Amino acid sequence: MSIRQSFLKAIYPVLMFYNKLVRKRFKVLKNERKAQPFQSFYNLSVQLNNGKELKFDSLKGKKILLVNTASDCGYTGQYDDLQKLYQDYSDRLMVIGFPANDFKHQEKGNDEEIAQFCKLNFGVTFPLAKKSPVIKGEDQQEVFRWLTDKTKNGWNNKQPSWNFSKYLVDEKGILTSYFDPAVSPLSEEVIGAVSV
Repeated sequence: MSIRQSFLKAIYPVLMFYNKLVRKRFKVLKNERKAQPFQSFYNLSVQLNNGKELKFDSLKGKKILLVNTASDCGYTGQYDDLQKLYQDYSDRLMVIGFPANDFKHQEKGNDEEIAQFCKLNFGVTFPLAKKSPVIKGEDQQEVFRWLTDKTKNGWNNKQPSWNFSKYLVDEKGILTSYFDPAVSPLSEEVIGAVSV
């Protein structure tokens, strides 16, 4: 871990407290109308950073939290919270990290370096996708193309506002929620959505 990364990890609780006070990057969107996707989430798959393919139809019956991540961000401390959430709800929840370098070049490492960083510093055992862009554009990662296009997912066009934006898909492949980066993975909002 670099000096900058150590500093960011140390100030993470202060950043989260401050953001909660000012409600910065604290948006939560919900699929209130229970809109059904126009394209099945279960037709998608993701290339993991270890070279294996994860087909989402193998996750039917579990909720899936999809999070764009970065190793050099003020929110990087959320890896700890994501790991705890993954362990505490492993019977009903899959967490998948999507490393991306979309916001101020905060994910400079290659796939192997990212995996090593996450495991050594945060004990991450949940799957990490191959590093790719998650914001809208020609080379946007396919899963995030589905998550951020209402003509595919049924209701949501919100793309990640920063690193550690979170999208929750339910057991039936329906996108139910979007959580901004300042919403902790262990917040009442996320735990409530995972628990129902």
